[in-house]
This record gives sequence, structure tokens and C-alpha cells, in this order.
Amino acid sequence: MGSRLLCASSRFASHLRISVSQRGFSSVVLKDLKYADSHEWVKIKGNKATVGITDHAQEHLGDVVYVELPDVGRSVSQGESFGAVESVKATSDINSPISGKVLQVNQHLSESPALVNSSPYEEGWIIKVEISDAGEVEKLMDSDKYSKFCEEEDAKH
Repeated sequence: MGSRLLCASSRFASHLRISVSQRGFSSVVLKDLKYADSHEWVKIKGNKATVGITDHAQEHLGDVVYVELPDVGRSVSQGESFGAVESVKATSDINSPISGKVLQVNQHLSESPALVNSSPYEEGWIIKVEISDAGEVEKLMDSDKYSKFCEEEDAKH
């Protein structure tokens, strides 16, 4: 019974473009995104990228109460902090998974920071960037590698 349910949920997840682990890892990981080891995601469309924090990150943070956003026009560099997320548990830097110039920030997060919790991959995106070095994408993880990375990281704690 359990294996049939797991198989059905895996087929359903595949249809939704998400990865579901066969073990204890339960975060949503979208297949069409790239991931940084600091738990940010990036969606690439041409020379533009949308950036946010992953479902896994928001689960560990807890209820987000404030998101520090960068200024439009600011340059961001891969791996460097451009803002912060404050939750009831902690404050965490947001690192850019890709280098470029900030084109847009999600102003909705100023009034509704909890969008990062309720919709980390859609309404809870943080910045949109014009990419300056497309080759940096190769340094990021795909969904399978990111899922495995999170499983291993969680096993250590």
C-alpha cells in the first residue's frame, strides 16, 4: 500500500515538475530552476533571472516577518549577500545565485513578507536580475542535485 502511494505521489510530482524524495526530505523542489548551496533558487529566461529563497530555506526559517530588499539598479555578484530575510526564529542573508544588475524587486514583500513562506517560487520571488555572466549558471545545482544536497545537509543536523 505504502509503495503504491509513493509511486502515485512521484508520478503526480513529475507532472507538476517537482522532485519528491523517497526518504524524509519533504521540501518542494521545482525541476526547471537552478539552486545555490545557500538555498536560493534562480529561474533563467534569456538574459534575465528571477531569484528567491527555496521552500527548504523558508521551512527552516519559520514565519518570515521582514524581507530586506536591494535597490533597483544595484549590481549583485554570485555568492554575495544582497539582502536579508528575518523570521521569528532568525535573520538570514540572501545571497545572489547569479551576477548581474537588479531590474526589479518584489515590493509586495514589504507589506506581505509571509509570501516567502506561502509561495516561495511564485508570489514570494525577491529580485529580477539582468544576467552579466551566463556561464555562472553552470556552477548551480539542478533539482536532483539540490534535493540530494538538502537530504545530506539535513542528515548532519
